Amino acid sequence: MNRIRLALAFALVAAVPTGLAHADEQHATKAKPALSIATLDGKTFDLSAQRGRWVIVNFWATWCSPCIKEMPDISAWVGAHAKEASAIGIAWEDTEREEIDAFVKKHPVSYALAQGDVYNPLPDFEVPRNLPLTYVIAPDGTVAKKFTGPITGDDLDKVVAAGAGK
Repeated sequence: MNRIRLALAFALVAAVPTGLAHADEQHATKAKPALSIATLDGKTFDLSAQRGRWVIVNFWATWCSPCIKEMPDISAWVGAHAKEASAIGIAWEDTEREEIDAFVKKHPVSYALAQGDVYNPLPDFEVPRNLPLTYVIAPDGTVAKKFTGPITGDDLDKVVAAGAGK
């Protein structure tokens, strides 16, 4: 009986990594991701409607100090490049909407914000494992750069300059 239990335990352990790898593959970021999400102000942010512009897709959380530090930089950069760029900040945390709203009042930004559903990940983006996580989407809709960790306006300028030279 112990041999059967041991064999079953090994079979279960061996199956877990395969299942996890498959789940990760399903949530890998697509080359041209789609995104349509309700914003905190009741509108809809649709990534496909932004074609022809640079778009910053930033995953953040109210408890994430590097996220809070980078938000003014993203806001200033988007404000300075409003004709050719936009952004969406997605709160990636399991918290009440009232807490997000209170945070936004203390930390206003010039770009759209939304609350992601951590139990129903966005199908075209990988599940954020570290925050902040930022994607810079090129005007053609492809992912130009992915950043794990905080970013600055200079980081964004470099990505845009590299993309403009193509």
